[in-house]
Amino acid sequence: MSTASGRDGSGRGASGRTASGRTVPGRGASGRSDSGRDASGRTAYARSAPTRSAPGRTASAPTPTPAPARGVFRKAFDALSAPVATRANALHAGAWWLWALGLAVAASRTTNLLLLGLIVGVAGYVVAARRTDAPWARSYGAFVKLGLFVVALRVLFSVFLGSPVPGTHLLFTLPEVPLPDWAQGVRIGGRVTAEQVLFAVYDGAKLATLLICVGAANALANPARLLKSLPGALYEAGVAVVVAMTFAPNMVADVVRLRTARRLRGRPTGGVRAVLQIGLPVLEGALERSVAVAASMDARGYGRTAHVPAAVRRTTNVLTLGGLLGICAGSYGLLAAEGAGYGLPLLGAGLLAAVAGLRLGGRRTVRTRYRPDRWGARSWLVAGSGVAVAVLMIRANAYAPEALHPGVVPLAAPELPLLPALSILVGLVPAFVAPVPEENP
Repeated sequence: MSTASGRDGSGRGASGRTASGRTVPGRGASGRSDSGRDASGRTAYARSAPTRSAPGRTASAPTPTPAPARGVFRKAFDALSAPVATRANALHAGAWWLWALGLAVAASRTTNLLLLGLIVGVAGYVVAARRTDAPWARSYGAFVKLGLFVVALRVLFSVFLGSPVPGTHLLFTLPEVPLPDWAQGVRIGGRVTAEQVLFAVYDGAKLATLLICVGAANALANPARLLKSLPGALYEAGVAVVVAMTFAPNMVADVVRLRTARRLRGRPTGGVRAVLQIGLPVLEGALERSVAVAASMDARGYGRTAHVPAAVRRTTNVLTLGGLLGICAGSYGLLAAEGAGYGLPLLGAGLLAAVAGLRLGGRRTVRTRYRPDRWGARSWLVAGSGVAVAVLMIRANAYAPEALHPGVVPLAAPELPLLPALSILVGLVPAFVAPVPEENP
């Protein structure tokens, strides 16, 4: 098949047509480019429109498709999606504690095993989604084990020391130890019924859930940053509290490190001898940390005070003491079954008095903050979710007390109430709005 071709003005080959009429692409009319010289002598390139042709006809250039515009919902989702945690957008440590305390208040308002398990599940999911690789973040598992130990210990006390709960479903009978008359109401051994064991499980599970909620706050909140957020009047006491709070996480990290080292050396990690050999390095590490903390406190001028008039000091003491007493009484009212009416107002009044006293007491402490943590919108969402769970569970005691406190006489399986369960699920908000911690490479 022959091809008709020629030369254009620039010397490049131009396209021709075959015998069948099909266009053979060349340098000219093929759609690649035609070149020539402009008046200045520079090479000018022009791009022709057709790129490929069918037999006997010329194809037009394809129409570009515009990129799809992002919708409003997509933009809202991007705004609410959790960013990667950095120093600038890190969540306030107090928000984690308010969230955990809200879950703890909700746990104190029920003995339903299904609701308590749901609270533990919510706390565990948030911890798994938002905890870091810091030493204190590994303490959550220790608190879970402590909770299980509390449940087992409560059941053992009920079995061996008896329970005031009557029961008709006898499980077994232990040898009973006779006691004198002045020990009326206390027994050792005797009948063990299913009702008293179930009551002990309910009671122990509530206490275990409280411990697990505190463990979630320990695993998520940075204790050093929590210390920075304390008011100046509580700085000295806050140092002692933070050091005490970090003792358990650091001890757990030391134990894990030493057990791993012994395992790599082929030494046993269980037994009395291994525990004694691990305990000495753990104690040595605790003493070294104490010395380091004392040296850093001394270098930062810990304990400096400023001159404050006597009247201001007395007013500060009255407001702070009265506010703390109000907080204690209000907290007891919230935790007690019959104190929901006066607990919340008393707690609010105590908080206001305590805040005023702490503001005045802060004048006495000469202290500065380097890059203080800010309470942003995400911190409000995290803290508000915990407060909402507590309020909704307190409200649930008014319309569903039987579902939140199932009886043991007669024996009946606990039911899952729908509205209280949905209230607890509000505590999952931090798993979606809190910044995502960076993954270690």
